[in-house]
Amino acid sequence: MSELSFAKQFLSTLDSKPIKLPSDHVSDPKKLEVTMAYTLPKMSQPMKKKQKLAPGQERSMNVSLKSLRNPPLDISLPIQPLSTSIHDLKQIVSEKANIGTDKVKLLHKKKPCSDSKTLKDLVADGDSELEISIMVMGGANIATPERSGTPAVPDLVDAPVAQRSSGDKSMETEEFWSDLKGYLTQRLKDQDEGEKVFGIFKAAWDLNKSLNG
Repeated sequence: MSELSFAKQFLSTLDSKPIKLPSDHVSDPKKLEVTMAYTLPKMSQPMKKKQKLAPGQERSMNVSLKSLRNPPLDISLPIQPLSTSIHDLKQIVSEKANIGTDKVKLLHKKKPCSDSKTLKDLVADGDSELEISIMVMGGANIATPERSGTPAVPDLVDAPVAQRSSGDKSMETEEFWSDLKGYLTQRLKDQDEGEKVFGIFKAAWDLNKSLNG
């Protein structure tokens, strides 16, 4: 079928349809069906107002760093630019808690954050606050300035040499189980799943200990 014959057939089909309305057609309001007004549902959360920034000014937000477990931490960082990286936040936690950055793990929505990520990668447009969880790896001891006061200098002469545990004795220490929990959480990249697998290991060890004890 050629294009011309197809066009003729298509036009004839349109002509067989009911009479078309003219371009200036106006419907009679008396013949229209009455419809109820539709009210839009309320939003679960009100829309957040966008920050008005001056030319050249960078958007900032409040960051809250919390750890509900041992050791408990609560660090508030107001007015942080979106270019702030996770590594920068780790350094702040390290300075305030007196622990190494390699012992600090930051989580957003229960998922670990890499050091290269910035606040801009974690928040949505319009957000003015961000809450990040802190996880201390390896059972590191935290000594905050308020608690520790003047740091004590250990006596290197009289201090006994710590002996590293091995075998079953090492599994009875809190440090071993804390390291295991941190490893599983980091490996699975999910805090809930890591705690679930950790609970399975711990329950199996306790059962084996009770049977052999």
